[in-house]
Amino acid sequence: MHEIRFHAAIAELPAGEWDALRAEANPFVSHAFLDALERTGCVRPDAGWQPHHLGLHEDGKLVAAAPLYLKGNSHGEFVFDWSWASAWERAGGEYYPKLLNAVPYSPVPGPRLLAGRDERTAARQRALVEAMRAEAQRLGLSSVHANFLLPEELDAFGEPWLARSDLQFHWHNRGYRHFPDFLATLNHKKRKNILRERRQVEASGLSIEWRGGDSLDREQWRQLHALYAATFDAKGNHAALTGRFFQRLGELGPLAQLALARHGRTIVAMALFIQGGGVLYGRYWGASMDVPGLHFELCYYRGIEYAIAQKLSRFEPGAQGEHKLARGFLPARTHSRHYLANPGFRAAVAAALAREAPAVDDYAEALLEHSPYASRTGETP
Repeated sequence: MHEIRFHAAIAELPAGEWDALRAEANPFVSHAFLDALERTGCVRPDAGWQPHHLGLHEDGKLVAAAPLYLKGNSHGEFVFDWSWASAWERAGGEYYPKLLNAVPYSPVPGPRLLAGRDERTAARQRALVEAMRAEAQRLGLSSVHANFLLPEELDAFGEPWLARSDLQFHWHNRGYRHFPDFLATLNHKKRKNILRERRQVEASGLSIEWRGGDSLDREQWRQLHALYAATFDAKGNHAALTGRFFQRLGELGPLAQLALARHGRTIVAMALFIQGGGVLYGRYWGASMDVPGLHFELCYYRGIEYAIAQKLSRFEPGAQGEHKLARGFLPARTHSRHYLANPGFRAAVAAALAREAPAVDDYAEALLEHSPYASRTGETP
C-alpha cells in the first residue's frame, strides 16, 4: 500500500530515487534542474509558483512522483488557459490557485508522471493522477493541469480529464554526416535561403563559437544573463530566470551548451541550450546588436551542427514559430490533460476544445504541405 505525500520543496525528496523514476533521461525533470529553479529564486510563490510536489512512498521508498505546483497565474506554462480563467472569473469563480503538473518555464515534452518502467508503472501513474485530482478537491481548487506529457502517459488520464494538443517544431537526425549532408535533403529554395543567411553572419565579422556551460566563468555567465534579460525586456516580456540560476547551470556539468557570438572580446549574442537523453533543447536567446541571420545561425544552424557532431537523435528548438519549418524543423504534437472541477465549466471547455482540435489538425496538415524537404522520406521521424 502506498502513502501519498505532498512536498513544499524538491529538496525534501531524495535525488537518486527521484531521478531513477524518470522514463527517460529528460534533463528538465531531473532533481538537479528543478532544485536549481527553486534555490535560485526562479520558482517562488510571489511569482505564481509554489512547489507542491507529489510523492508516492512504499516502505519508506519513493516509488512514483510528479513535479507539481500551486499556480497563482498562468505565466511560464505555454499551454494557454487565460480565456478559461477569464470565463470562470466572469462567472463568479476563482480560477487561481490551480494545480499544475509541469516544469516551470519549460515548454518541453517529457515525463510528468515519474513511475519507472516496469509492470507497476501504469498503475502508479494512475495513482499519481488520482492523487492530484483528490488534492485539488481537498483544497477546493478550480482545476488541475498536466502539460507537455509523453504519449505513453496519456492513458493514465481518463474521464473526466479533457484532452488538448498543440504543435511544436522538431528536427530529427537521420544519421547525417555533417551539415552539408543535412542541407542536401532540403529543396533548392530552402537550401539556398539557409546558405544566404549563414553568409550574412560570416560577412558581419563576428566570431562564432560553441562552448560547454561548465567551461565559462562567473563573469561570462553574468554577461549571458544580462543579454537574456535585456532581450526579454526589449520585447516587453518578463525575464523569469535569475542570474543565480544561470550561474547554477554552469555548475551542472555539460547540461548547458551555448552558441556565442563575439565582437572582439565582447559577447554580443548567445543562444543557450540544454542537453540530455540524446536530445538538444533550444531555450534562450539574447543579443545586444542586430545582425541579419544571427538569430538563425546561433539558435538553429549551430544547434543542428552540434546535434550531428554529437550524434544526438533530436533537436527541439523551443515553443511556437512556424518560421522553423523552412529551416528543417517539422511539426510535432504536444499533449496536455485538464481536470476542471465544476461540471458545467468542464462541459463548456470541452465544447471549446472540440472546436479547437480540428483546427490544430488542419494546421498540421497544411504545414506538411510546405515541407522544406525534397522528398517525403526525409520527413518521417
